Amino acid sequence: MRVKICGITNLEDAILAINAGADALGFVFYPESPRYISPENACTIIKNLPPFVEKVALFVNETPEAIRSICLETGCTLAQIHFDVTDDFFTHLHFPSLRVVRAKKREDILEYADEYRLVDAYCESFGGSGKRLNIEWFEGIECSKIILAGGLDPENVADLKPYGFYGVDVSSGVEASYGKKDPLRVASFIERAKA
Repeated sequence: MRVKICGITNLEDAILAINAGADALGFVFYPESPRYISPENACTIIKNLPPFVEKVALFVNETPEAIRSICLETGCTLAQIHFDVTDDFFTHLHFPSLRVVRAKKREDILEYADEYRLVDAYCESFGGSGKRLNIEWFEGIECSKIILAGGLDPENVADLKPYGFYGVDVSSGVEASYGKKDPLRVASFIERAKA
């Protein structure tokens, strides 16, 4: 499984995650998140990263124009759209993007089955809540285009192997505190996800 470490707020954590084998890093451009990072600080981190790492920009309630502008300004390579939008929104975005499905019930995970998408547990706040989806919902479902998020940690990530998810996305499950990663938990999570 591919692994994204989300909620990166400093270069030390970014390099730690990459050295441990992360495929992608997530930067939260949502001011109400405790893991928020300014575009300026994200840009400074991204300029110092090695090549071949996906830099994912997470957005909530932004316009396509603002999203594209911030991605280009910071050097992010993918926009993660963590709020409900119409298909027309993506037409106007003109930037590589990933839709997020905030699932309340099993039927929700079947939405957009023909495209790569991130599936997270629904919560009133956006992301990083540690709330976990009911994993039984995915039994018998084609999961090869799903990146699973929500309530993942080093202790439970290996349980996902039989489902064939494209990838996993973790934030709070590998933190020492909001916005600060725990090196041992990051390394353990990635090792178990990729074993």
